[in-house]
Amino acid sequence: MNIDIRLANYDDAEDASAVVLALNMYAKDPMGGGQALSEFAQANLIAGLQSTPNAFTVLAFVDGKIAGLGNCFQTFSTFKCKPIVNIHDMGVNDGYRGLGLSQKMIAMIEQVAKERGACKITLEVLEGNEVAKNAYLKYGFTGYELDPKMGKAMFWEKPIK
Repeated sequence: MNIDIRLANYDDAEDASAVVLALNMYAKDPMGGGQALSEFAQANLIAGLQSTPNAFTVLAFVDGKIAGLGNCFQTFSTFKCKPIVNIHDMGVNDGYRGLGLSQKMIAMIEQVAKERGACKITLEVLEGNEVAKNAYLKYGFTGYELDPKMGKAMFWEKPIK
């Protein structure tokens, strides 16, 4: 079995296709929401990533077939005055789980984060996604809190219509 973990080149047609395919497979999974990406998202994803400063994607291939991805965005910590890398999407496609691909992708993401001088890597995970939570804990991620009396940080959203 040949495992290839690499940064996607959004200008390369094969990599661009792999990004859309892997994200669509993740979106269809219950942990990704259980619905395929819209036609608009599929048609415009790569252009959107290309136009987003500091976006990068790590791809995982097994025997030449797309097996997973991590879409990441660099943001900024005002408290540390250094970059932060946020893993926005992390998915390993069904059939390729259990091969340690998420660990390998996170290792590459961490390498990029270090090269960019980042102070930390952040991500969100669903409470019920025990497999992902265990993988992240294994890699050293923890819940975020400043003061235990105030509790852990919560991830909230407000959709814009």
